[in-house]
Amino acid sequence: MKTSTDRILVTLVGSLPRSQAVTDVLFGRERGEPLDEPTARATIADGVKDAVRRQVASGVDVVSDGEMSKISYATYIKDRLTGFAGDTPREPGQDLVEFPRILKKLAETGATAKYQRPRCVAEIRVSDLRPAQTDVDNLQAAIDAAAPAEGFLNAASPGVIALFQPNDYYRTQDDYLEAVAEAMRAEYELIVNAGLLLQIDAPDLAMGRHTMYRHHTADEFLRSASRHVEVLNHALRNVPADRVRMHVCWGNYEGPHHHDVPLEHLLPIVLGARVQGLLIEGANPRHEHEWSVFREQRLPEDKVLIPGVISSTTNYIEHPLLVAERLCRYADGVGRERVLAGTDCGFGTFAGFGPVDPDVAYLKLKSLSEGAAIASERLWGRH
Repeated sequence: MKTSTDRILVTLVGSLPRSQAVTDVLFGRERGEPLDEPTARATIADGVKDAVRRQVASGVDVVSDGEMSKISYATYIKDRLTGFAGDTPREPGQDLVEFPRILKKLAETGATAKYQRPRCVAEIRVSDLRPAQTDVDNLQAAIDAAAPAEGFLNAASPGVIALFQPNDYYRTQDDYLEAVAEAMRAEYELIVNAGLLLQIDAPDLAMGRHTMYRHHTADEFLRSASRHVEVLNHALRNVPADRVRMHVCWGNYEGPHHHDVPLEHLLPIVLGARVQGLLIEGANPRHEHEWSVFREQRLPEDKVLIPGVISSTTNYIEHPLLVAERLCRYADGVGRERVLAGTDCGFGTFAGFGPVDPDVAYLKLKSLSEGAAIASERLWGRH
């Protein structure tokens, strides 16, 4: 994983707004409609190339494919693994359950994505690695054209797959987690063996508290989170830790979030993951104050922090000076050479949905890079 000894590098969580053409392909595939597949594949590849080009133009160093091929960050696995079928009713977080008007508003404005969320109904095995290989090929072609510093691909954690796709087949939840982890191992290794960074998306380690585990005690949730990390580490056993980063978040939606588990309780568990990079939310009003946690709990020497310093749920474009101020706080806590500038979450978590205008998303990335440059001047003393 690239780091820098003279400036703060810029990255993002991963997903970006899809064009209408890309969205039409994804929902056409979701509905099983007949598509001209060569044209569909070219549409996705062009979407990746455009996303990488725009990231580089905005000043992003470590780029993603924008998750152009995925309708969502966790349910895409039904096309790559056996054992998933059907649909699952949405279960909103406890914060939204307590404020039904907000839940209704989010649904009416399109913030609640309308796509199938399958269940585990049979044995889970690798079905088809070709979609993952296509993601690799598309991103590598885009990197060759735009020449960023580095690229990464997102992949769902075993825990978040289990969070959104309930188990109707395996005897225990533990058996289910282990089966998912072993199946996802192939995708994890494919990405890293291709020379790209792997980003594990693991909102189960934070958002899981007020969704799947909302009826559990705090201690019960933390034990479950520890088990999720243990299973993830087993799936990553053949992957060098310095080729992996992990994103942890409390849910990419504008809601009360008053049931979010504090970072200070999560951090000891999260730091046990076999990854070098840790991406956390740090820009939204519920978690911005938690930069101070890294003064109280030491970040291990072999890890790098990638805090979110711009929000992914508002069309406000953060001022570069605010971005710089946020980054300097983290750098003061963990060291300037172990901080990269990131986003709270993705700008296109679900295809066709998202509160941030696509053009605004890239302007926010530009402000992110400008803020990182200001922070670098302050931290390294250049004028």
